[in-house]
Amino acid sequence: MSVDERVPAAPRTAAPPVSVPVCPRASRRTGAVVVIAPALLTVALGLWGIRRQNSMWGDEAVTYQLAHRDLSQIWRTAQHVDLVHALHYALMHEIFGLFGGGLMTLRLPSVLAMSVAAAGVGLLGLRLAGPRAGLMAGLLFPLLPQVQQYAQEGRSYALVCALVTWATYALVTSAAQPARWRWALYGSTMLLACLLHEFAVLALAAHAVTLITSRTPRPVRRAWTVTATCVVAGLLPLAIVSAGQSGQVAWIGRPPLVRLLGFLAMAAVGVACARAPLGVRGTLGVGAPLGARWALGVKAPLGARGALGARGTLGGRGSVGLAALALPVLVLPGLLLLIASPLKPLFVDRYVLYSSIGFALLLGAWTDHFLRLRPSSRAVWVAAVVALAALVPSSLHLRTPQARSTDVVAIGAAVGKEGRPGDGLLYLSGRHRVWTEANAQDTRFLTDLALARDPVSSNTLAGIELPAQDIAARMLEFDRIVAVRAPADAHSPSDPREEAKASTLRRFFHEYGTTHVVGARVTVYVRDPGLSPTAAPGSGRP
Repeated sequence: MSVDERVPAAPRTAAPPVSVPVCPRASRRTGAVVVIAPALLTVALGLWGIRRQNSMWGDEAVTYQLAHRDLSQIWRTAQHVDLVHALHYALMHEIFGLFGGGLMTLRLPSVLAMSVAAAGVGLLGLRLAGPRAGLMAGLLFPLLPQVQQYAQEGRSYALVCALVTWATYALVTSAAQPARWRWALYGSTMLLACLLHEFAVLALAAHAVTLITSRTPRPVRRAWTVTATCVVAGLLPLAIVSAGQSGQVAWIGRPPLVRLLGFLAMAAVGVACARAPLGVRGTLGVGAPLGARWALGVKAPLGARGALGARGTLGGRGSVGLAALALPVLVLPGLLLLIASPLKPLFVDRYVLYSSIGFALLLGAWTDHFLRLRPSSRAVWVAAVVALAALVPSSLHLRTPQARSTDVVAIGAAVGKEGRPGDGLLYLSGRHRVWTEANAQDTRFLTDLALARDPVSSNTLAGIELPAQDIAARMLEFDRIVAVRAPADAHSPSDPREEAKASTLRRFFHEYGTTHVVGARVTVYVRDPGLSPTAAPGSGRP
């Protein structure tokens, strides 16, 4: 018997993938550029015009005032109002204690947080679609107008965006390389984001869609379910208590047409980008350094599954595709708020600012795909220059006081300029008292006619006001009153205090002069000499 007859032929199998030599130094350099370049660009854009001509808008003024209170006072205030932002106020209190309580200190944490988010976007793009897609996504992210806006605001939205970004990266790595510590990292990051702002929990719904559409293994989905349940359980006490403070969002009405169209336009562009074959289809396994193929100049073809089913193999079995990750993050959180609007209007774009992560990833990956198809097209560079030029007017406007709904610094300055020592001070709506609390010097010579207890001692945002009849009586003791009101004259008919203020001004005073500032009007009223009420004259000057 011959040797060939004794040994059976081996079954024909597919040839193993050609191994690509990896240059760790080049890979690390590629990853560093993809992470550092977006972060530096974000910091540069964040520092550009960060003071906004020394202006501050209403929500920032709330952060500024509460963060200057003691931690015990912040906690007592949160029992009555704004519990959803209590953690952010406590954090800013500590930052103010370390670096001083100025305007720069108020906004720098948002700049740094958004730079961390940009680095995370770049890293996500690198992992899911390669170095150039990651770099493009990371650089496009800080150019988005909404990102530029909230990178310069002393609120929690940039911090939430950064946490959701890195939680999403933890999700991607956990799906590819399941480990308890990875899931713990994902869950703790998501919980912290939710405690800073409750609507970060909507990112969990987007992550669920990602895992389902990516057809991740059942153990991965089970681990995510346990982790997400723990996140929701940790958030539940805050959600239950803050539900009793729903009056804080009573101002939200139907979504403004401009913002609604902006959301729909971003979603449409994202869906269009997702239709291209985005992602990476290669042979690098889990252990291979990211970007190794590109660092050595090896072309890796784009994944062909596209849209929500796209799945690269950089993460190995259980990995998710870029479109499967980015499209739900872009669309689902805002869509859920819109669906809830008929029951309770809650759609505000800054509440789901982290949706910009998905938009930047899709746009960056699509740009990379387009450049692969037409690497030397002059039209590409012309389009890029035109797009950047189109962003310039918006970027300039965002760094002006007029880019925000109010400017409390200008409002306080107008009150201080128009008022005279001994004049009465009247807020047509009591909640607008926060507009002049940023600088106590503006109102120190005026008498707040409606105030019964100041905001600090009453553990409130705007203090506690006197009953309606007492407010009217105090107004009649003054011959000059400086009134602060919103641009519209309308007052709440259901609030007897507001009705008493408006009717007393209308009956016994006439308008002497009005100063218009961003988001408010400051009007001086003078008593009509021919209308003398029965009340004795007070201390007001003629």
